[in-house]
Amino acid sequence: MPFQAKLVQKCDNLQHWDTENDVLSLLDVVRNVKPDILIGVSGQTGLFTEEIIREMHKHCPRPIVMPLSNPTSRVEATPQDIIAWTEGNALVATGSPFSPVIWKDKVYPIAQCNNAYIFPGIGLGVIASGASRITDEMLMSASETLAKHSPLVNNGEGLVLPALKDIQVVSRAIAFAVGKMAQQQGVAVKTSAEALQQAIDDNFWKPEYRDYRRTSI
Repeated sequence: MPFQAKLVQKCDNLQHWDTENDVLSLLDVVRNVKPDILIGVSGQTGLFTEEIIREMHKHCPRPIVMPLSNPTSRVEATPQDIIAWTEGNALVATGSPFSPVIWKDKVYPIAQCNNAYIFPGIGLGVIASGASRITDEMLMSASETLAKHSPLVNNGEGLVLPALKDIQVVSRAIAFAVGKMAQQQGVAVKTSAEALQQAIDDNFWKPEYRDYRRTSI
């Protein structure tokens, strides 16, 4: 695809790689690049093999592994296997919902990585601020705000992403960050923090269901 072209490397850049294969595999890439994070969006069941995950763990004590393909039958590796192959050290989030993993008497909650954490807050921030467009910096501020609500980051344990029951709190925080960044970049009219927060509150959707009365059969 055209957007992938900038990621293509010249063969000369790979001459020093430790491989005897003419066609590079994912294992070759992991062995030579030594990545900290592996994201799966391939839809290829079992693509993240034990050998690949263990190789990654050799070079990264706390690897981040995100098999995001849906449905579960297409997942690159299961959380149970990833946790076991990394001796309980991997940080795992999945595209499909998975039950907590129990490994060596310890419970590992598995976060579901879903864009529902981000897009409501982005939309709310744009509406509340009246932004004329969405910039890369606005998207980055949304991501950074979500990261600040990670139980694992804040407490040293728990889910990588906040619990869905806290999604309204997270969405409000993201909306404020997005709106503020829009103002800073000149794609929205500058207001006070209080005015922006009030605009967020005024535009925040509340799922309230009315009582209906039957008027005919």
